Amino acid sequence: MNTVDWQTRFDTWMTQHFNHGDIAHDISHFRRVWKTAQTLMHGEQADELVVLTACYFHDIVSLAKNHPERHLSSVLAAEKTATVLAQDFPTYPVSKIAAVRHAIEAHSYSSGIAPQTLEAKIVQDADRLESLGAIGLARVFAVAGSLGTALFDADDPFAEERELDDRAFALDHFRCKLLKLPASMQTAKGRELANQNADFIVQFMAKLGAELRGDFQRLDEDILTRFASQVH
Repeated sequence: MNTVDWQTRFDTWMTQHFNHGDIAHDISHFRRVWKTAQTLMHGEQADELVVLTACYFHDIVSLAKNHPERHLSSVLAAEKTATVLAQDFPTYPVSKIAAVRHAIEAHSYSSGIAPQTLEAKIVQDADRLESLGAIGLARVFAVAGSLGTALFDADDPFAEERELDDRAFALDHFRCKLLKLPASMQTAKGRELANQNADFIVQFMAKLGAELRGDFQRLDEDILTRFASQVH
C-alpha cells in the first residue's frame, strides 16, 4: 500500500472518529501539516509513511492551551496513536510505530522533547510552520476568542512597561512563542520558510502599531526595527 492509500485511510478514520472542539487542531490542520511536510521532505531521505502518520495523528490528543497538563499532550497523543494503529490498522507496519511515536512526542513546543530522527524534525518543523504566517495569525485570534483572551493590552499593547503574558493577551503570544520559532527549526528549508513567515508577523505588528496611533497608511517603523531583529 502506497502513501496516498494510507492518507486516504487516515483521512477516512479521522472523519469517522475524530471530533475535537479545538478549531486550531482539526482534520484540516492535519492535512495542511502533511502538505508542508511533503515540501520539507523534498530531497531528503525520510520515511514518508512515518511522517504521514505522525502528521495525521500528532494532535489526536490536544489539551487546551490553559490546561495544567498541556505539556503532556504529545506523549498522550503518541500513546493513543499506537493503540489506534494496532486496533484499527492491523496491516500498518509494526516496525514503524516506534518512529511514529517519537515524531509525535517531539512535535510539541511545550513538551520540550528534542527530535532525534529526520522524520521527527520534519514533523516538528511542519507543525511549527502552521503557527506562522496568515494561518498562524488566524489561529492565534481564533484560540484567543475561544478562551476569552483579550486581543491586546490597550494601555501597553507591545509590553514596553510590563511583563509579557500570553494567557491574558493574544498579541503577547507573538513574542512569547511565535517569533522564537524560526530559531527552533530543525531543517534548513524549515528555517527559511519560518523566517519568511515570521517577517509577515512582524509586518502585522507594525501595521497594528500604526493603526493604534490613528495611522492607517503606514507601518510603525520602530516596531519593524525592534522585532525584525528578534527573528533573524
